[in-house]
Amino acid sequence: MKITRRQFALSVAAASTLRTSLFASPLSPLGVPRGVVPGRVTWAHDPAAVTWDGTGSWWTDANNNQAVIDRMVSRSVRDLTNKKSDDQAWSATFHYFNRTHGRGNAGYKAGEKVAIKANLNNTVDHGAIERLNSSPHLILSLVRQLTGPGRVEQSSITVFDSSRFVPACLYDKIHREFPGVVFVDHIGGDGRLKAEFKPDAIPFSVPSRNAKGLDTVVVDASYLIDAAVLRAHVSSGVTLCAKNLFGCTSIYTDWHKNAHDGFHHNPDGSPAYSAFTDFLGHKDLGEKTILFLIDGLYGNDNVDGPPHRKWKMAPFNDAWPNSIFLSLDGVAIDSVGFDFLTSEWPDLPDIANADNYLRESALANDPPSKTFYDPERDGIRCRSLGVYERWNDGTDKKYSGNLGKGNGIELFKVA
Repeated sequence: MKITRRQFALSVAAASTLRTSLFASPLSPLGVPRGVVPGRVTWAHDPAAVTWDGTGSWWTDANNNQAVIDRMVSRSVRDLTNKKSDDQAWSATFHYFNRTHGRGNAGYKAGEKVAIKANLNNTVDHGAIERLNSSPHLILSLVRQLTGPGRVEQSSITVFDSSRFVPACLYDKIHREFPGVVFVDHIGGDGRLKAEFKPDAIPFSVPSRNAKGLDTVVVDASYLIDAAVLRAHVSSGVTLCAKNLFGCTSIYTDWHKNAHDGFHHNPDGSPAYSAFTDFLGHKDLGEKTILFLIDGLYGNDNVDGPPHRKWKMAPFNDAWPNSIFLSLDGVAIDSVGFDFLTSEWPDLPDIANADNYLRESALANDPPSKTFYDPERDGIRCRSLGVYERWNDGTDKKYSGNLGKGNGIELFKVA
């Protein structure tokens, strides 16, 4: 079939747009970086963290080295804030959050509640499950950090997933050591409390069918820790920290019954409204998050099933990634997670332009889609929610901050 010169030019432009949406120009940061060290994302990698060979359960003590994971988290917290001790690091983190959220130059105060949003999307009841969810060992490390150097009482900590279930492998591991910690899930029972929701707490920036109730856990908390998992997802391309916040809303346990308005991006590269930006910009979700975390101990190329594909890229070299990422910038950490996933698996389903939500979030005050991001519908536009950029390549893994350029991401390798 013969095509005109104009048709050829349009097809080239469309292909260029698609390529750019998937592999955007590297080292071109958008937005305003956040953090004690602005834009810093720590990356701890230790091949001794997990050693599962595919037999038994990935989450057992035999396959997860608690001491190594504890050390990875400890060093990450320190390097995130450039402090020499865990105590100093948590103090700096609380002071930074309060100072930048209109709460004064204050640290943690006794009685303030801290909620940990785990990703338990692949649970069906309170029994243990082989499908990949948040690592019990990593969540335990977080609780140890909070109750130790963070000086947070057990009773002020809640581990939850409003739309799913807290499995036995997670509940038992933490409850044995910290019986005062509170657990909340969709049905309650077996030591868990049942989630309760504040109606119409997130009306979204545009008319939407999405669930608008928010778990009172996040509404009542002073601080939130967003503990995501490194993996891909159909429709949205990836599921990281922004999407993990969807589990705080009053959705059904059966995902077929839930609306997902604003989740799918335009694959042609054109900008579009993103519900994930609303999650990151909401006062009780992203704007209440004191620490963003991506659990990359295993990682997955899809949302379902147990860990099943070891990673080829260096330094993993056909092993589990054995990685933990932390940041005070929710856009920056998802940008890093996006780069790791798409560099390892460039042909992921629905990945073209899946970074749309990162551009929208970085520029939430003036986004490419021209959406007025105001997830509470109080007339106040969101500010920039962090910094987005793509690294130079999957080998060097360098961002602007690593190359001495300001206003971008710094991927800091934890020693």
